[in-house]
Amino acid sequence: MTAHQQDRAGDRAKRRGGARARGRLPDGAGDRTGDRAARGAAVRTARNTCRPRRPRRIRLVLVVLAGLTGAAALAGCGDPEVFVGGKPRSPEATITVVPHNGARGVRADGRFEVRVPAGRLERVTVSRTGAAGRRPVAGRITPDAMTWRPAPGRLQLGARYTVDAVALDGAGHRFARHSTFTTAAPVHRLVGHFSPQGDATVGTGLIFSMVFNRPVADRAAVERAVRVSARPGVPVAAHWFGRRRLDFRPRERWRPGTEITVQLRLRGVKAAPGAYGTQRRTVRYRVGRDQVSFIDAARHTMTVRRDGRVVAVLPVTAGDDENPTYNGRMVILERHSRTRMDGDTVGFGGEYDIPDVPHAMRLTRSGTFLHGNYWAPPEVFGGVNTSHGCIGLKDIRGGGPNTPAGWFFAQSIVGDTVVVDNSPERVVAPDNGLGGWNMPWELWRSGSALR
Repeated sequence: MTAHQQDRAGDRAKRRGGARARGRLPDGAGDRTGDRAARGAAVRTARNTCRPRRPRRIRLVLVVLAGLTGAAALAGCGDPEVFVGGKPRSPEATITVVPHNGARGVRADGRFEVRVPAGRLERVTVSRTGAAGRRPVAGRITPDAMTWRPAPGRLQLGARYTVDAVALDGAGHRFARHSTFTTAAPVHRLVGHFSPQGDATVGTGLIFSMVFNRPVADRAAVERAVRVSARPGVPVAAHWFGRRRLDFRPRERWRPGTEITVQLRLRGVKAAPGAYGTQRRTVRYRVGRDQVSFIDAARHTMTVRRDGRVVAVLPVTAGDDENPTYNGRMVILERHSRTRMDGDTVGFGGEYDIPDVPHAMRLTRSGTFLHGNYWAPPEVFGGVNTSHGCIGLKDIRGGGPNTPAGWFFAQSIVGDTVVVDNSPERVVAPDNGLGGWNMPWELWRSGSALR
């Protein structure tokens, strides 16, 4: 080998050695690589070291772009629908619906609300869904915009409800929440029967009386759901007769012209285990003139007073000695131009059965009527008591408009008061018809379940 060839070979060896030197990791590099692996950083394998490095200028461009992307993300922080700085709260944590989503058997009169712990509610839509479609449920958001509640008594039994709410939390994030629940279907339904049904002119002696179709265990809850008010205003008190009947009256008879309003809010009210009310309605009455008829059973007369003035004195026949008429104050419950009276229905067997009693007005539930009588001789009226306990007025078969019975029938309305005196019988019981006027006011008030 010539000297020139030796020099060239030496240069090649130096270059190979320099290349090998450049391929070696610096001292301690292996330790740093292990540290990165322990920290979860990516570690290149041996084959990756053979890839050519990217030019420095490309790295610089990528860093600049990354910086611009971060700046763009930060610039969007004012948008309420963009969440920055960690995982946002769930809609369930931001908007609370009571009862919870999917709840079944919910009490219709129980707690129902939509609320946020911070921020504000933007809108809440609640609907009752079913075969008839969607029906909105009225409600309102509180002034602080943090709670929505339905209007009182708006939920029905055995119904499915959907809730859709939108709110902003305290950080300005907007959330939407959808929830559903189903109210309980009652095993038994509580229904209160009363008469008249409303929009009627009544006498000053009317007592609003409800008779329920089943016993009421929670009388306070039921009484609280029935409100009787008057205009001009007077105190009105409730009185329970047992567990099926609830009556309302003022201290004295109503004043003529009074407007009586009865609000029934029984729907969803739990009256007994498994028994819930179903009624929600408002009933109104107008009190007409003040007519009171005074019957003297010993004198066989009836004096009719209207607004304090005597308008008629009529001859009558009351109950005989074996079946005397009740004493005390009674109220006309119903009126019939003609009706059948069968002794079997009131414990008199077959003593009588008259299919066409004219001008009949019921005074008690036990069977006392004030009615026309066409079968007794004329001298009976005003002369002797011959009935089975009713009060009879002279009439003709079919009922004549100009007879004493016809005249009185035309002048009378449901709610008029009839007072009987001087009969050998006891005073009518307060729960027999609308006999509550025979009970002292303080005793009447003591019969409320809310005292």
